[in-house]
Amino acid sequence: MDKKKFLKEEFTTLLASLKPEQKGKWGKMNAQQMVEHMSYAFRVANGRHSEKAMYTPEITQQSYNFMMTEKPFRENTPNQLLPDEPMACRQKNMADALTELESEINHFFKVYSENPLLRTINPFFGNLNFEEQVQLLHKHATHHARQFGLI
Repeated sequence: MDKKKFLKEEFTTLLASLKPEQKGKWGKMNAQQMVEHMSYAFRVANGRHSEKAMYTPEITQQSYNFMMTEKPFRENTPNQLLPDEPMACRQKNMADALTELESEINHFFKVYSENPLLRTINPFFGNLNFEEQVQLLHKHATHHARQFGLI
């Protein structure tokens, strides 16, 4: 599978079929909350939002090693940066949420094309370059696509 193509061209098309209030097969987020959550993930990856590392170097390395495999995230994988209950939607509708996500995805590819040596901190997986970010974002995107029955 071409992970870059999936992220750049296919992911938001898949998401466009969802209804904003639609629930996934697991978890508490509705579809629009998940789309906004993915915008946040791309903002971290593209450098528009920064987070500090969450773990010791040893735990970060273990997380990184898992990230680089093709093993999927487990259902209900916890995220210590998120509250127990999903955050309220920031966008007024799903179309706006998808537009925001497309913008963050496009910015991700733009900043790395302009600065191929760029590395950004992911709070769980460490200081990642472009290829590592693509690996993580693809794993994250397919996790949520499975959650909502899109793949």
